[in-house]
Amino acid sequence: MNTVLAVAATAPHLNTTQLGVSVIASIVVLVLLVTVAKLHPFVSLILAGLVVGLGSGYGPVNTITSFSTSFGSTMASVGILIGLGAMLGRVLMDTGAADSIVDTLVSRSSKAMIPWTMAVIGALIGLPMFFEVGLVMLVPVIVLVTRRTGLPLMKVAIPTLAGLSVMHACVPPHPGPLAALSCFKNNPSVGITMMFGIPIAILTIVIVGPAFATISAKWVPVGAPANFADSKEDRGADGHGLPSFGLSVLCILLPAVLMLVNAICEIAAPKAYASQVMSTQLVSFLGKPELALLIAVLFSMITLGTVGHIPFKKINDSLGAALPSVAGILLIVGGGGGYKGVLVDTGIGTMIGNFVQDSHISILLLGWLIAVFVRVATGSATVSIMTTAGILGPVMDSMGASPAAVSLLVLAIGAGSIFLSHVNDAGFWLVKEYFNLDVGQTFKTWSVLECLLSVVVLALVLIASIFVPIGV
Repeated sequence: MNTVLAVAATAPHLNTTQLGVSVIASIVVLVLLVTVAKLHPFVSLILAGLVVGLGSGYGPVNTITSFSTSFGSTMASVGILIGLGAMLGRVLMDTGAADSIVDTLVSRSSKAMIPWTMAVIGALIGLPMFFEVGLVMLVPVIVLVTRRTGLPLMKVAIPTLAGLSVMHACVPPHPGPLAALSCFKNNPSVGITMMFGIPIAILTIVIVGPAFATISAKWVPVGAPANFADSKEDRGADGHGLPSFGLSVLCILLPAVLMLVNAICEIAAPKAYASQVMSTQLVSFLGKPELALLIAVLFSMITLGTVGHIPFKKINDSLGAALPSVAGILLIVGGGGGYKGVLVDTGIGTMIGNFVQDSHISILLLGWLIAVFVRVATGSATVSIMTTAGILGPVMDSMGASPAAVSLLVLAIGAGSIFLSHVNDAGFWLVKEYFNLDVGQTFKTWSVLECLLSVVVLALVLIASIFVPIGV
């Protein structure tokens, strides 16, 4: 691909060799701190940033200032979205809306269609919820569906996990894609990223989910574990009926619809947006990610609470209960932004940009490879995304990449961030313990699934890049 790199006038003139060594050293330090020392990723990212700044000769004061400034800007761009996304997911869980979707789809599916239905459930639940939350919520459903249908466990579990995982990696408002977007000056809208991410995620689920479910059921022919009772106690809200399927789906899709409408209108009528026409201002206002999620949270609280006769206090308590689980994610995302800031300010983008130009390697493939390395080494998808986006953000900026091209790079990085979940990943142990598998069985099912999802998403991104020029 033909690219023209413009070196920013503000980039510091540091020794290239010293800078390259310091960046590699910082990644090694980050990996060792997270995997060997078991230090929290937030603290590890701060120390990795110091290694880059001090090792490259950028200076201690400049390094701290750069880290702090970028930490704040990252939190300003994604912190609100992560918080509101967590709140929406918790309201859907506590009001029984998620249960309503699951029960309706499963009850209307034939035995042969169950894997496809579970893939749809995983994708729908995965759209607004963090992977770990969705997994914990859907495991009892997977087990009970396996019992009732008599299907092998993997025929039910694998498609569901595929839907959850690929949505987490590719579709905002999940923290990984959101945080990656914040690393680029030519920041594409969340809506544009969703326009690419949702179709690619759906195609990936179709290609991988049910097909690999059949294979994995032969590799690991196990049934449902005896760790969940076959009952519906404590489902819904205080014993009241579950909300309707249509309303539950609307609550999940509402923010996505608002953001996508804004993105489509912006592409279809750029002149109207540029002239600040009142109607386009309204669409843009409603389609801002922060407002779209806020509307969805308030809409869900009012409608689901009314239908389920749930006291306002209880639903309001759900909002507060959603936040402790994402506190660590917020700090990691902010720390990744700070690390990115140091990388940008030391001029690493110019160096890597020259490498990309001279080697003619696709920056999409390079982003995937870096993300895979950090993911396999640290076990953290979020650290993988933030590290890779921080390294490549200034490269795309210097290329003058279009917003669509940046969105594709974000998806390629997201794909790399889910590759090969293994023993250093909490998700690996969640799957193993909930489904009562041994380590070998978990590798043959969950780990292979993550590799397949990662590679297929990358392939689809590379195909899409044929029609999306990198430069403007």
